[in-house]
Amino acid sequence: MNRIVAANRRAFARADLIRAERTLLRDGRWANARVERVAIAGEEWTVKDFASRSWWVRNTLGRLLLRRELRALQRLRGIPGTPADAFRIDAHAIAARFVPGRSLAKIERALITPCYLEHLEGLLDAVHARGVVHLDTRGAGNLLMLPDGTPGIIDFQASVSTSWMPSRLRRLLEELDMAGVYKKWAAWQPQAMDGERRARFERSNRWRKLWLPRGYLGLSKRRRASRREPSS
Repeated sequence: MNRIVAANRRAFARADLIRAERTLLRDGRWANARVERVAIAGEEWTVKDFASRSWWVRNTLGRLLLRRELRALQRLRGIPGTPADAFRIDAHAIAARFVPGRSLAKIERALITPCYLEHLEGLLDAVHARGVVHLDTRGAGNLLMLPDGTPGIIDFQASVSTSWMPSRLRRLLEELDMAGVYKKWAAWQPQAMDGERRARFERSNRWRKLWLPRGYLGLSKRRRASRREPSS
């Protein structure tokens, strides 16, 4: 049985990573963390690590992003389908339980049923109820189908706490967040999308045109990818 790790308590240290079985999930490069799936003592973790980045990145932006994501994950503690038992390894890395499953980008569309989408909607509602918006739900890479068919959400690097915000701004961000779910609904199960959900989706799309910081550091994923590609 997996042991329960208290908030802020380290389940392992950086030295343990040297002996661990590690699988690279995402290299990140430049100003993003290196992300690995790590097996230690029979348990699997996702580790986000800025230690290999430049001094400036790992000691400024890296620390900021890790602190923000760690706080978000600790707020979500106990919500099934989100990374559990998050803790800080050291100044440059955090870890959380690995969430098994396949991203929606790699799943046959026939498996994305109205029932699954309703549960995904409920999961994101539960995240919002803890005062967190994910803000990167429009792509399919951060949304999962777990082995039991239930939804999961990972990668809260872009997340924002809404607990301090005026209610109107908070609702706006939650609607923008939920639009990522309704985008899948409209594309994969349009016949099962009722009028209220469709209206919310259309309204959030209008608001999104006014949303300036799209993607990481205000750059779209397409532009970030093009910057990472070597010039010919």
